[in-house]
Amino acid sequence: MPPRYLEHTITAAHDGKTIYVLLRYELGLSGTVLRRVKWLEDGILLDGERVTTRAVVRQGQTVSVRLSDPTAETDIPPVNLPLNIVYEDRDIVVVNKAPGMPSHPGPGHWDDSLGNALIFHWQSTDPEAVFHPVHRLDKGTSGLMVAAKHPFAQEKLKNQLHTDDFRRGYLAVCEGVPQPLSGTIDAPIARADSSILKRQTAPDGMSAVTHYETLRTVGGRSLVHLTLETGRTHQIRVHLSHIGCPLTGDFLYGTEAPDLIPRPALHSESLSLLHPVTGKRLTFQTELPRDMAKLVEEKERIDTMQG
Repeated sequence: MPPRYLEHTITAAHDGKTIYVLLRYELGLSGTVLRRVKWLEDGILLDGERVTTRAVVRQGQTVSVRLSDPTAETDIPPVNLPLNIVYEDRDIVVVNKAPGMPSHPGPGHWDDSLGNALIFHWQSTDPEAVFHPVHRLDKGTSGLMVAAKHPFAQEKLKNQLHTDDFRRGYLAVCEGVPQPLSGTIDAPIARADSSILKRQTAPDGMSAVTHYETLRTVGGRSLVHLTLETGRTHQIRVHLSHIGCPLTGDFLYGTEAPDLIPRPALHSESLSLLHPVTGKRLTFQTELPRDMAKLVEEKERIDTMQG
């Protein structure tokens, strides 16, 4: 597969600018990316010729910047694991992550993460790709997650996080019925004193805002749709517990329920973002996983909430 380049034709507005100004301030390459690519033989080209960042560009010329790394160095070992890829191109990949799979390697999970699976996948499909996560899902959370294949795409997408350019929707099954049925939970979140993992609401915590809508109730449980204004660790889990409706199966903020579901009942259901290179909006959606659907299937009666 050929290397991935970002190409830009110089317009009158950029005539006379240096390569550095064009790439850094007009095209949005970070200083870190520029420092890496300028040492590559084909890192920065002007009309096909290698140039330094001090070169001056003229209208009509074409600048090419290498985005993929020819060495593709990573300390993540490739492991052949099941993958559900929803979308993939030379810059990003969107996956429907299975519950129980960590997003990236860490203590106790050096060889069973999404990162391991993608590195193995790219060995044969895109050898210069490197795993650059944009956001993460908890191990038990299923659903849509995007990762970048090179640092430029990662930085562009990370800059979109918590803006209208990057939108995420979640489905959760919780114990009880939220009151009111729809609304906003605005409760700061801090690390709990008693745990390195657990979080809690606290007046002096970091701002955390969650919007929710109850979709249906069955047998004392509710299916809830949620969107986030902020992205704090365990935000949905903490906030639903805060209003007295912890996720079904949440061992940390509610009650573990292995006979019902072996994980907290949370699914990343929708994802919408601006492509980091083309700027085109991409939108993805997945169905509610079977283990969560069973929790709110009709038994004797389903109350469907309106509005």
